[in-house]
Parts: sequence; structure tokens; C-alpha cells
Amino acid sequence: MIDIVTFGRNLEKGHIENCYLFCGSDEFLIRESIKALIGKLIKPEFIDLNYVKFDGSSLEDFDTVINACETLPFMSDKKVVLVYRASFMGEEQGYKSKLNAHFKDIQKYLKNVPEHCILIFYYVFKSKRDKPGRKIYRLDKDICIVKADRMRGYQLENRVQEFFRIRGRNIKKVELRLFCNLMEGNNLSAVENEVEKLCCYTYGRDIKREDIEKMFLKNSEEDIFDVVNAISNKNLKGALHLMDELIYGGAKINYILAMIERQFNMLFKIKLLLEDKKQKTEIMKILNIKSEYGYNIMAKQSKKFTLKQLNRSIQLCLNTEKNMKSLSVDEKTELELLLINTIA
Repeated sequence: MIDIVTFGRNLEKGHIENCYLFCGSDEFLIRESIKALIGKLIKPEFIDLNYVKFDGSSLEDFDTVINACETLPFMSDKKVVLVYRASFMGEEQGYKSKLNAHFKDIQKYLKNVPEHCILIFYYVFKSKRDKPGRKIYRLDKDICIVKADRMRGYQLENRVQEFFRIRGRNIKKVELRLFCNLMEGNNLSAVENEVEKLCCYTYGRDIKREDIEKMFLKNSEEDIFDVVNAISNKNLKGALHLMDELIYGGAKINYILAMIERQFNMLFKIKLLLEDKKQKTEIMKILNIKSEYGYNIMAKQSKKFTLKQLNRSIQLCLNTEKNMKSLSVDEKTELELLLINTIA
């Protein structure tokens, strides 16, 4: 088993295997790597004739894949057969595909793939905590397994810098590192989307630290407003859905928790000041709230809670944070319980 960086180095040197299995939580990174591999093997004008794709999530039998592999390439030395989203490579119990029952047949064929064909599978993990299972390890001798973990550190910085370069923008090292620290843990698709937003936000001028902080704070606050708003409306399903969207988008669970706790703290203070007959401008000054729009939303939300409810919600946040730090628990489950308990 090799990592995505080693795969890239091997590809540059022309070291190409007969069969590959890409697995990991970052589908964007997997697809990029496969695209680079295909680019090394087949000329663009012959792609349609020598590149065959199958959807692994709906594949009923492996015979069609074998037939594609056995067919000779046309005006090319190689052909590529890709089975994408190959769910049968996972360990999920009760998976319906017939291929789950014929896994040994698939493993047997991997030893007999013709030299003219490059057979590729890719399997996307269900969550960031998933790891290669027994099935994947059983294939390690018969296929080159490439694990596509989400990029971190210098790898992520280099890739992000490339995203900016493609868009004709420069970003200084300090700003680049700040951006990457905020984006670490996201898939590359989400990272590229944020690069695009930042380029649009700073169009015609240099990218500054303040731009990055403002952009991330604005996005985060709006998302948390929505979660707390769902809680205030007793909409558990909506709150859980919004939380899942935040996690899917790459937000870290402890960060989501901190933002929810911060929001409840702010609502508590606003409600306390409102009950003390303070005016909007005075409250904004006391709490250092710069945006009138943001204040109006929070003031409206605060009216949907009593002080007792807000105080209880803050305590629930603190207890959840304590559990995450001191116990061996599933963080996502703890966050879901927090939402359930704040609505109860």
C-alpha cells in the first residue's frame, strides 16, 4: 500500500502498475490522480476509444468488466478500464451487490489482467475515520493500493498555492499558511471552492490576512446562525441536517461545538441586556457587534429562548466539550446529542 504522494512520484518516473485500487475519503484527490494516470497512458484523441467506465455501486456482475479488459486497445498501446465508487470493496454488512458474494472471483481475475489493460478501482470511505478493511488488505499482493488521505501541512500548502497560481493570483506565505490552517481537514474540492471565493472577494488587489479571516468568519457565523435558528424553532431534523452539511463541507466537530457555544453565549448576553431595557446601539457597543444585520438576527433568535433555556444550552455545550476531551466517545454522536438535548 502506498500513499498518494508516492503514487505521484512513481507516475512521474513512468512506473505504472497493471492494476490499481484507490481508496480514501477525498474523492476529488482520487479522481485527479486517476486523470493524471490516464493522461500518461492514452492520447487525448483516443480517449473515447480506449477508456471504459463502470459505476461500481450499480454493477450487477463482473463479466462486463472482464470483457472490457480483454478487448484490445484501438490505435494505442494501452486501454484503461475504471470501476468507480466500487462499494463492494468496503466492509459494510448486508451490501446488496452480487459482487459482494463473488469477491474471490474478482481477486482471482486481478492476477490475469492482460498487459494491454490498466484496470482501476476506486472506493470512497464513508467518513474521515474509516480505514482500509480486510477485503482491501487481502488484495494488497495482487493490486497496487493507493491510499488518498486528505492533504495536510506542506502538501496542502503546495496544492493550494497551485490553485491560486492557476487563477493568476499570488498569495504570500503567511496568508497561505493561515488559509491552509483554516481549511485543513477539508477535501480538495471544498478547498478549491474557497480559493475561488477568496479570489473573487479580493479581485483587483492583494490578498490580506484580514480578507481570509473575514471570509471564514462570515461563512461560519451564517452557518451557525442557521443551526441555532433551527434549534430555536424546535426543528431537530433541520438542525441535524445543517450539522451534517457543515461536517461534509469539512468543518471540524470541535470547531462547530465552539461556534454553537459562542452563539448561545451571545444570545444570553443580548437577552440579558434587552431585559435590562438597553437599546440596540448600546448593546452593539457593549458586546462589540459590528454588523447591524448580525445583531438583528441574534436579537430575533434571543427572543425565542428564555434566560433559563439559554443558560442550560451553554451548560450542555460545556458538558459536551468536557466529554469530548476526557472520554473515548464518538464526537459526531456527542454533537448530535447536544442538538437533541437543547431542543428537548
